[in-house]
Amino acid sequence: MRKISMLINAKDKTAYIHPEIYGHFAEHLGRCIYDGIYVGENSAIPNINGIRSDIVEAFRQIRMPLLRWPGGSFADEYDWKKGVGEKSKRKPALNTCWGGITEDNSFGTHEFMELCELIGCQPYITGNVGSGTVRELAEWVEYMTFDGDSPMANWRKENGREKPWRLKYLGIGNENWGSGGNMRPEYYADEYRRYQCFCKNFSGNELFKIACGPSSADYNWMEVMMKNLDASHVNGIALHYYIMPVWPKEEPAAEFDDKMYYKTIACAYFLDELIHRHTAIMNHYDPYNKIKLVVDEWGCWHESEKSGNHGLLFQQNTMRDAIAAAISLNIFNRHSKRVVMANLAQAVNVLQALILTENEKMVKTPTYHVFDLYKEHQGGEAVYCFCENVNMAEGMNTPMISSSASIKDNIMTITLANCSIDEGAEICCSICNFDAKGVGARILTNDAHAYNDFDAPDKVVIEDYQAELKNGILSVKLPACSVAEVRVRR
Repeated sequence: MRKISMLINAKDKTAYIHPEIYGHFAEHLGRCIYDGIYVGENSAIPNINGIRSDIVEAFRQIRMPLLRWPGGSFADEYDWKKGVGEKSKRKPALNTCWGGITEDNSFGTHEFMELCELIGCQPYITGNVGSGTVRELAEWVEYMTFDGDSPMANWRKENGREKPWRLKYLGIGNENWGSGGNMRPEYYADEYRRYQCFCKNFSGNELFKIACGPSSADYNWMEVMMKNLDASHVNGIALHYYIMPVWPKEEPAAEFDDKMYYKTIACAYFLDELIHRHTAIMNHYDPYNKIKLVVDEWGCWHESEKSGNHGLLFQQNTMRDAIAAAISLNIFNRHSKRVVMANLAQAVNVLQALILTENEKMVKTPTYHVFDLYKEHQGGEAVYCFCENVNMAEGMNTPMISSSASIKDNIMTITLANCSIDEGAEICCSICNFDAKGVGARILTNDAHAYNDFDAPDKVVIEDYQAELKNGILSVKLPACSVAEVRVRR
């Protein structure tokens, strides 16, 4: 049992933690939308206008603040006009990005916006820059947000929605350095300026416009964006980062040895360096922090569990993924002065999913439970949190303990991950400038290979846990491979 010292200073508030840091992503890929979130009105599975009721309730439980749609790579080939109107008359399309599957467009703008309303979350629309036109994107914004007499607004009303929706977040393209058009950053910056110019603020709706940012450590792309865009053009720049310890991908998600486990954890920790370096570039050009960093897509990307299109990018989700998620969320909390949004890829049945489905069955993954443990950070004030850490793996910068802390409504939330695969940790944390009166804790822990499946959906679940508080000193023992939430109240 390692003894680890920590210090939290409640008076040293570092930044507001935007709820959108706990955002999510749903793309027309594999079984994320169809046979996942959306089963159709005639399904025997309980649903609300085709949207699975149990998934809605699960998303509400973790207070999902935001959902990004329709992609991803799919967004830059998506024709939104084919996805509105009477469903029997909607024109199908070929999903050339993901498996050459025929997209029937039964889940479109109205269905997505209803899903967000049911969850109680913000919609985030990603527009088509790669294969679409400026007019198409401008008309989509008008269709969704204009409360008046216009061709697009009237068409929306004919399709059953009288009042416009509120749309804050709009992405101008996706991965335009790759599947979104193979563009050079200088070219994309000019295209972005042109597209965003025609995306208007209608009827009191104010868009938060997000430009395609870099893939992982492409610091040149960020440099070019910051040189060519300013706060009059852009509100946020998107970063994509996937935790992939080996490329090509190493093995199915539940099949790994200790060495691969620690490589995965090291990749998760690399996110901190990545944000530091991108933020340094942003600080140089934008010292007043007007342009925000948006981590549009993040998460573990392992080899798919099944072959064929039906299981496209379907992977199991173990405690290893839960630890990686906990590390990532702690990093976002610590960088919340510049980072205002982060979207896990993806919500259902794809990559590091929150939920897996099989017909009427639904499983909450270990990653889902991490978001449940961390949800009280949403809307809190991040505070100084220092951990006197030790590294776990020889030759790797892999700290044993990942942590962050915030305060909201006179309660301090501390989240901790013991990343060691085989060694426990005894945390001794001094809490300064906070008149602590009581403490409670919850924990998620199991073997690193443990996961929930349709035969054993509750193998990895959150349990109440013991923490002690005496004279401002918090003591908690963390088993190996565990994630904990500690709530300290005044």
